[in-house]
Amino acid sequence: MASAGEEDGARRAVWRLVGPASELSQKRCRLLYSSFGRDSDVCLFHAGGEFFALDARCAHSGGPLCEGDIEDADGALQVFCPWHDYDFNLRTGHSSTGLQQQVHGVKLEDGSVYVKHVSVLSLQPFSSAQNG
Repeated sequence: MASAGEEDGARRAVWRLVGPASELSQKRCRLLYSSFGRDSDVCLFHAGGEFFALDARCAHSGGPLCEGDIEDADGALQVFCPWHDYDFNLRTGHSSTGLQQQVHGVKLEDGSVYVKHVSVLSLQPFSSAQNG
């Protein structure tokens, strides 16, 4: 059960501790599970020495962006959805198709990575009891 503080801030984005940058930088993408459920999950990308966070499901058809290829295209780092190859700029979320992927703030503080999000985020799935 959520605490009163979590209930009050449920729809206001706050900085969420994800984990140590040294560990998170070892993979190009980590799926961050949302306490709100699958539709609110986030992909934490590490590319070009930086961290970026976008909604995990493609704005086009819900494809898993964490499984997409990351490329430097037209001078910008982009992820390409594995389902239909839609491109999304990691920094802005903009696609050449005109779609917009939700971007979340990322900051590094004292060696830890934080993502600005409305829900609690975890590297491990939440139980179905917490999502229901």
